This record gives sequence, structure tokens and C-alpha cells, in this order.
Amino acid sequence: MWVILGVFGANGNSSGGSNRTKNVNIGALFTYNSVIGRSAMPAILAAVEDVNSDTTILKNTKLNLIMQDTNCSGFVGTIKELSMEKRKFLQGVLIRVAMQLMGREVVAAIGPQSSGIAHVISHVVNELHVPLLSFGATDPTLSALQYPYFLRTTTSDYFQMYAIADLVSYFGWREVVAIFVDDDYGRNGISILGDALAKKRAKISYKAAFTPGGPESDIDNLLVGVNLLESRVFIVHVNPDSGLNIFSTAKRLGMMSASYVWIATDWLPSLLDSSYMIEPNTADLIQGVIALRHHTPDSDLKTRFSSKWESLKNKETVKFNSYAVNAYDSVWLLARALDVLFNSIDAITFSADPRLRDTNESVLHLQSLRIFDQGPKLLQILTSTNFTGVTGQIQFDSEKNLIHPAYDILNIGGSGSRRLGYWSNYSGLSVVPPDTLYIKPPNTSASRQNLYSAIWPGETTKIPKGWVFPNNGKPLRIAVPYRVSFLDVVTKDKGSLGVKGYCIDVFEAAVALLAYAVPHQYILYGDGQRPPSYNNLVSDVAENKYDAAIGDVTITTNRTRIVDFTQPFMDSGLVVVAPVKQTKSSAWAFLKPFTWQMWGVTGIFFLLVGAVVWILEHRTNTEFRGSPRQQLITIFWFSFSTMFFSHRENTVSALGRLVLLLWLFVVLIINSSYTASLTSILTVQQLTSRIQGIDTLISNSDPIGVQEGSFAYYYLRDELSIAEARLRVLKTQDDYVNALQGGGVAAIVSELPYVELFLASTKCQFSIVGREFTKSGWGFAFQRDSPLAIDLSTAILQLSENGELQRIYDKWLNRNACSNQMNPIDASRLSLSSFWGLFLICGVACSLALTVFFCRVCWQYSRYNAEVDKRDIEHDETPKPSKRSLRATKSFKDIMVFVDKKEDEIMEKIRRKSGDSKRQHSQVSDGPSS
Repeated sequence: MWVILGVFGANGNSSGGSNRTKNVNIGALFTYNSVIGRSAMPAILAAVEDVNSDTTILKNTKLNLIMQDTNCSGFVGTIKELSMEKRKFLQGVLIRVAMQLMGREVVAAIGPQSSGIAHVISHVVNELHVPLLSFGATDPTLSALQYPYFLRTTTSDYFQMYAIADLVSYFGWREVVAIFVDDDYGRNGISILGDALAKKRAKISYKAAFTPGGPESDIDNLLVGVNLLESRVFIVHVNPDSGLNIFSTAKRLGMMSASYVWIATDWLPSLLDSSYMIEPNTADLIQGVIALRHHTPDSDLKTRFSSKWESLKNKETVKFNSYAVNAYDSVWLLARALDVLFNSIDAITFSADPRLRDTNESVLHLQSLRIFDQGPKLLQILTSTNFTGVTGQIQFDSEKNLIHPAYDILNIGGSGSRRLGYWSNYSGLSVVPPDTLYIKPPNTSASRQNLYSAIWPGETTKIPKGWVFPNNGKPLRIAVPYRVSFLDVVTKDKGSLGVKGYCIDVFEAAVALLAYAVPHQYILYGDGQRPPSYNNLVSDVAENKYDAAIGDVTITTNRTRIVDFTQPFMDSGLVVVAPVKQTKSSAWAFLKPFTWQMWGVTGIFFLLVGAVVWILEHRTNTEFRGSPRQQLITIFWFSFSTMFFSHRENTVSALGRLVLLLWLFVVLIINSSYTASLTSILTVQQLTSRIQGIDTLISNSDPIGVQEGSFAYYYLRDELSIAEARLRVLKTQDDYVNALQGGGVAAIVSELPYVELFLASTKCQFSIVGREFTKSGWGFAFQRDSPLAIDLSTAILQLSENGELQRIYDKWLNRNACSNQMNPIDASRLSLSSFWGLFLICGVACSLALTVFFCRVCWQYSRYNAEVDKRDIEHDETPKPSKRSLRATKSFKDIMVFVDKKEDEIMEKIRRKSGDSKRQHSQVSDGPSS
């Protein structure tokens, strides 16, 4: 380490007598002999050469690169595990390295690649106001707030961890195992991953950390341990120099086969991209692995850089990785910022730190440290710079992170890799390059996430379910209610399973459909003397006393907050059971099909239609004429005879026929409905009860029976606010019968499946009153985030579709259903609400017909009156006002008389008067000419 300190010379920045600095020192800190360093070094050297040869930037100023090997990242990673003395020593060495570099009066430093070293050195550059441009330190905790002079020119692992969380959510996995190197880079990245997964309702089930630089036996022990876990999704977040050791050990342990999922962070592509193709031995280790790589858009700059890389002589790798282009762009970013700085100042200056003036000889080397006076301004220029580099757009946000973070999603297969898609914080997972999506509105909805299909370990394209029963795991502990009644649902058995019943058969049939074995054992819950508390049963599952609860467990809102339920396998809801008595038919039963409102409106419409038809037919049909008494009788007779379609009067007018046709249709519907309702009332056995449903129970103060342990007790008390003193807890079906017959309760509130079994066992002595007033179902309860809940839900749906669920129901619960359920007469009565549409149509037709009729009458009357007036004028040239006044007073009477006349007579008179008027006018006009 002291050799490292001796590398630095004493040359500083030189102005050469010119106002503008001719040489400016920049530093470079990275590990030479590393995967990232071997790619970064030639990239940095090439960038400095390109900048110095470019006459459009920095003009006469040249960059003087001072590189420093920081080959001590392994020690930094273990600082927290060392003694206090050794920890201070190692940190002091790193600080000395940084200070020696700063003593060369560098204006900025490129690097380091290690997050641990960046944490230490950032303290030094903060004091000396020297910007630190890191192309490889991805630790999310290296924040601009704590380290203002730290500027990350690569993408933070914060975004990479959210990309992995989106991948986990996309493929439907709920738990992952994190394998990471135990240093700042590994620990802090995995911490962010945990937060990101929590937002997707997933989690890290186990964190497997290993010491950087540790023996391979540590990796062996670590992977042997995680292989015994339930999760089969492994996130590998390590350094590229030692990462392949993980997969080598996993291959040897058989963990690269089907059902395993391996997701590697950007360290793996950084390693693989350094060569033209993956070596066969390496490729065999990582088949089916998913990896993330920093996204670099295709561009002319990238093509030229790739061509330049081919011609580099001092490179140690055949190809370059993403960190190489980040380092290249870092140099250009600094050069552009310095160009802007030099255009605004005469020269760069350094000043002594006043805090170091009185140091003794033991720390004399500190006096060589000088503060970069223009450091704050250079930092401001750096953060505001915006240009397009090899990696794309270089621009920083308010937190000094590069804008538009994006990754390529790669799938390792064969001797290379293929791209499954992309991830960006702008659009999430997509098969379209993110560069083309930035011009569109952001959309990260789940429905828009898309990737190409992957080839997983074991050379399968089927998405692994991501979990298995652990190799060292015990059978599932399944709690089963020890019922004392309704034993067909679930009960104790002397067989191999120890339990039997409808619920058990459904569960066993669903488990048989799974693609994997589910070892399990049933544990009776309860003492067998009284029904167990189902709320306590669900709570015990949530508290990990049992792995699941199988039985008649009702899915309720409160229970879903602490456990996960499967798809309901039985529909259930609360109903009311009460004693009933048979009603006898009465002499007035024929009036019961209709309500009194219906009877009234029907009678009114009979009279109304009769009157309307009489009005429409009176002027044209002799059958509707006669004395007033005869016409009144005709209206009543015609009205009610249409009920039986026995009216003898014929209609001759078009309007009358239209109204009658619509009315006969209405009568047909009313007759048919009346007949059906009356038949039902007279033939179906009618049962009545003073309890009409849950509303009756709420409004009175009668005692109510509930099954012990059922959620109905809490529902009535908490949701319906029924006094707890009114509730009577019943244990067995005999208790049900005794309570209902002996008057102990007015009714029983229970779930529909139990009630159906109870009614069948009592030969329908009681009946359901009212309707089912809640909707729920029975499901299997599992601990939160258990993948079995999802798989069994799919299996239950399959049982329902193939008819097996119904067959199990018929085997255990199908009994002779009670047909004489509550059928109140009021429920069979027909009300006006069922027929108001027909009456509306009939009323509108009558109104339109009358309107047309009266318009026609008025038109005829106007013509008839005009002919009379014309004749009066011709016979009497001086009309008398008294006659007009007299005629006005008699106009209404004349109209009524006119309406009462037959239409044929009126039309004949109009035609005759019109003809006489024309002849008289012709004679008058011919007189003078003769």
C-alpha cells in the first residue's frame, strides 16, 4: 500500500505564462486488474487522447491524466467485520491514497469503480471541492445530499432493483432469495430491492450474504442452505470478478436445472461483453440465466467507438462492456465542463486549507493538500451539462442521477445471449427500445408490460412457478374443524387421513391436480364437544401455528386481512329459518292474484277504453247510437265484454280498431297473468310465518338462534347492531329443533349449506323465510403470500369446469330439497309495477286517437259552418249583428249537436251546400251579361 503512495509525483497544473492553463490534471481511480478496470482503462486513455486531439474543445489546454490503482476493494468490503484498529488503518490508507492524488492539484477525478472506496474517498473530495465522476460505483446510498461532490456517470442500482422487482411481478413470483456480496455495494442494493418488491406485494424470503474474497467453501455452504428453502427464484448481486463462482457451485449442486430461476444484475453482462463469445465452459454454467445490462442506444457515436476499440493497442479485452463507455463519456463530460469553466475564468487556482496550517511533522503531508477554488463552479457546470455521448443523452436530474435510466433484459442461452426486452423507469418492461417511447406519454400499467419468451434453466420455455416444497421441509400442518354437527361437511375419521367429508374431498381432488406433490397432515381443531371458533382458527393460521385451514371456513372481510383464501368452492350466505304453518284457501281467493291498485287501474282502463271506442265509433257506427240510456249501456257492456273477448259490437273506424286492437292485447296479458297467479295460489301449498325475513328480526325483540363458532354471531352483533342478549348459541341440529319448536327462539340465522342439510334432516318441518341477505363462500385459508392459495384456486376452477366439484357435492350434501319453502301470497300477487308499461301504451294510443278524432271533427265543423255563413251573406247583403251574437252564444251547443250527428249526413250536407252555392254564384254572374 505504501508503494501506491509513491506513485504520485509532484507536477501540478501549468499555465506556462499564458492566462489560460495549458495543462490540467485529472485523476483516475480504479482497480486495474479487474473486469471493469480492464475495460475502463483503455476507454479512459482513448477519451483523453480524443479530447487532446480535438481542436474544438479546450483549445490550447491539454488533459494530463494521473491514474491510481485502488486494488483494495476487498479490504473495504470487510471493514465492518474487522477490529476497530484494523478498520481505522484501512480507511486511513484509502484516505492517504486520495490525498496523495489530490496533492497533485487535480481538478476532478474519474472513478472509483468500487462503491466501498467511493464512500471513503468522497469525504476527501468534499473537503477539497474536487468533483468525483464515478463510472462504476452504483451503490444507491451514495447520495448527492451526503456527498455533494460525488457525481455518478452510470445508472444507480436503485433503478436496477426496481427493474428486477418488475421482472418478479411480471412472471408472478412472490418470494425471492437474494445472494449478494457483503459490502456496501451488495448490502445497500439488496436493501433497495426489498423495498421495491414490497411495492409489488413480493418479498425477499432470505438474504444470503458472503464475504468478498472469501473461500469457495463459504459459497458451497451458502448455496446448500438456500437450496433447502421454499423459494426457487435467486437474485445474484455480486462483483463480476468472483460472480461465476456462484454459478459453478450451483451447477455442481444441481441448482441449474428445471424449476430454478436465476436473475443476475449487470455484473454478469459486464463480464460476458468483454469477449466476442462466451467460452463453452462458462456458457455451460449460466444457461437460462436472466441478466440486466445498462442500456446503450444504437448510434453513430457507438459505432465509431466500437471501431476505435478494435484499433486500440493497449486494451486487455477483445470487446468493451457498458462500464467502458461510461468511463469514456465521463472524460468527455469533464472536458466539456472544463471548456465552459476556462471560458469564464482566467486560470484555475488552489488555496491552502486554513485548518492544516498548524499541523506537526507527523502529519506534514497534509499541508500539501490544497482546495480547488473553482471546484463549486465546475460542479455546477457538470450537473447542468447536457450532451449526447456514446451511452446516449448525458444529463442529470435534481438528485444528480442520469435521466432516462434503462436496462436491457438478456437471456443467456447457447454460446451467447438474446434480448427479451427492455426496462426503463419511464415505460417499465417493453419489447420496444425505450428511446422511442420517451416521445410518448409514460405508461407503466401492468397491461402494457411485455417481454419475449425466455428459455429457463433445464432448457424449458414454461415459466417456473418459482417455489417448491423445501427439501428439508415438514408436511403442511393443516387445521381441520372438529365439528359436532353437520358431519357431512367435515368430521373425524378412523381412516388413514384421520378426517373425512365434503371439504376434505374437495381439497384432496384439488391437490391431485397440482403439478407437484404437497405433503400434508390434518390436525383436528377443537375438542369435539362443541363447535370450534372459526375466527380463532383463522387467527392461528395467520400466527403460523398452522400452515392452512381446510374446512367450512367462510370468507369474510376481516379474515382476508390476515390470511389468503382460495377461490370459493361452495357458495354460502346467511338465511333465516323459522317455524311455518300452512294457510287455507278462502272464499275470496279469486281476488288475491291482483293487488287493490292493480284491480282499480284495470277497472278504470276498461271504462276508459269503452268510452274512447264509443266516441270514435259514435258518428260512423249505428251500433253505438241510440238513446242516451242505450248508449250508456253500450259503453259499459262493450268495456267489460272485452275481458272475455265476447263483445258483439263491431268497430268500423280505423281509429277505433287501432285502440281496440291494443286493448285486446293488454287484456290477453292480464288474463294470462291472472290465471297463472290464481292457479299458483290455489294449487301450491302456502306456508306462512310471522317472521318474514331478517328485517322482521331486526325490528322486533325476539330471541335469535345462531350456530356456535359461526361468523353469523359476530355479523348480527357488529353489522346489524342486534343486542347480544337476544342471541342464543346452538350447538347441534337437535338444539335447532328444540329451540324452534319450544319457542326458545323466533328464528335461526345460519349459512345456507347448513340450513339445507338441517331442513332435509327434519323433513321440512321448518322453512327459509325471506331471502339470502349476505353473499359469501367457503374457501381454504393459507398464510399470507402463500403460493399454494393461487395454485389451489386454479385447481378449484378446474374441478368446477370438469364437473368433479358437483359430483363431490352430490356425494356428501345432496339431499331431497324441501319444495314447500316459504311462498307468501303477497309474493305471488301481481302489482301495478308489472303492467304499467302496457297501460301506458294503451293510454297513449287512446290519447292519440282522440286527438286525431277531434281534429277531424273541428275541420269538418269549420267547413260546415263556412258554407252556412257564405249562404247567409249571399241572401242578405247587410248581416245583422244581433244574429252573429246569437250564433256565438249557441256555438258550443251547435258543436255538440254537430258531433252527435252521423258523419255521413254531415259530409252529404257539406257537399250539397257546396254544390248549391256554386250554382247560385254561376246564376248571379250570368245575369248581367244576358
